[in-house]
Amino acid sequence: MKRFFSILFIILLSLQARAQEPAFDSGEWFKFRIHYGMFTASYATLGVHSATINNKEVYHVKGNGKSTGLLSLFFKVDDTYETYFDKKTGQPYRFIRNIYEGGHTKDIQIEFDHKQQTALVNDKKHKEKSTHTIKPNTQDMVSAFYYLRNNVDTKTLVAGEEVKINMFFDKENFNFKLKFLGREVLKTEFGKVACLKFRPYVQSGRVFKEKESLTVWISDDKNKIPVRLQASLAVGSIKADLEGYKGLKYPFKIIIDK
Repeated sequence: MKRFFSILFIILLSLQARAQEPAFDSGEWFKFRIHYGMFTASYATLGVHSATINNKEVYHVKGNGKSTGLLSLFFKVDDTYETYFDKKTGQPYRFIRNIYEGGHTKDIQIEFDHKQQTALVNDKKHKEKSTHTIKPNTQDMVSAFYYLRNNVDTKTLVAGEEVKINMFFDKENFNFKLKFLGREVLKTEFGKVACLKFRPYVQSGRVFKEKESLTVWISDDKNKIPVRLQASLAVGSIKADLEGYKGLKYPFKIIIDK
């Protein structure tokens, strides 16, 4: 379970599509229930709000993840992720990562300057600041979730096609990649949902068994919301299911109600 919420948000950021109209707006909110084996291990939420930063209209997205039940007794998790990104371009201006995972902590704030192609990293825990060069069209690990929802055409995706994006995380640039596996209908607690199925490529060894240990299902509608994430870990397996939502811009397309 260590660093799972970090991984969850990395995955969530990678799975969306280029719609003719924006796929989301202020007020959108998701809640996920995370299972470790047979047990509910934790919950995670993502919410979108309007804000102003540096005199620019932005979306402020805040994500939280907390352990629950027995897990919280022997491995407490309390993670917060935030991003502020431009409403028109989707470019992030600020990213915040404040996490507690079984005694492992981080408190990092990143300020992006896309004109200068730099990122100022403020490591508050260690009281260190550093400046790093970033690539064009760089996203942080949360803003990319929303950026890609508006910038990949899911109607033309074919099985085997790959989607790539530049990402800056902590103090490093990453070339994030995922493969489209095809379309599938999932049975959920909301009913049957037509989904797009993706395989993100991840680093093997530390948490996951191998590079292709993750599978993610995204609703095949105008919202393109994450419905399920499933992963094989170095020890055991884990699954995250959408449990609640509100403020969707479009109706959630359900094939058959419960």
